[in-house]
Amino acid sequence: MAQTARITGKVEYREGDGTNIAIRPGPVEVALSETDATLSWVDEDVRGSAAMPLTDFNRYVKEGCIQLDS
Repeated sequence: MAQTARITGKVEYREGDGTNIAIRPGPVEVALSETDATLSWVDEDVRGSAAMPLTDFNRYVKEGCIQLDS
């Protein structure tokens, strides 16, 4: 089940072996699995989605870059 959250700091993900890509500040939906967190967002007419290791996601939450909604 997805949870809502907000990007409030610098959060980046990587597609394959490419460079880091920043996720813009604002609302996201978060779906957690045993190993990954998938963040989804809408930016005007563009929908985005990024998967990141759970360790990275937890670090962003701890640093306050991702704020989970209660």
